[in-house]
Amino acid sequence: MLAIANNNKSILGHIMNLMQAEIEKEYIVKEISTFDEELNSFLFSLGCYSGQPITVIAKRKSGLVVAIKDARYNIDNELASAIIV
Repeated sequence: MLAIANNNKSILGHIMNLMQAEIEKEYIVKEISTFDEELNSFLFSLGCYSGQPITVIAKRKSGLVVAIKDARYNIDNELASAIIV
């Protein structure tokens, strides 16, 4: 029998969005959780897609500063919530 884990943990590991990430720790993007194709295209143009490393540089009320590849971007909380790491 398989037990269901609590606190967003699955049998594959901890699932979280970028809002829950620690500052200055590198994560790998697992997926982009949105049905908005425009948002998917925008994130792809930044280099933010499944398998790519991403680091939260700073957290602010309105969003996050993240490092993707060799660039830094300000992203809002809604966008950060759609990035699963």
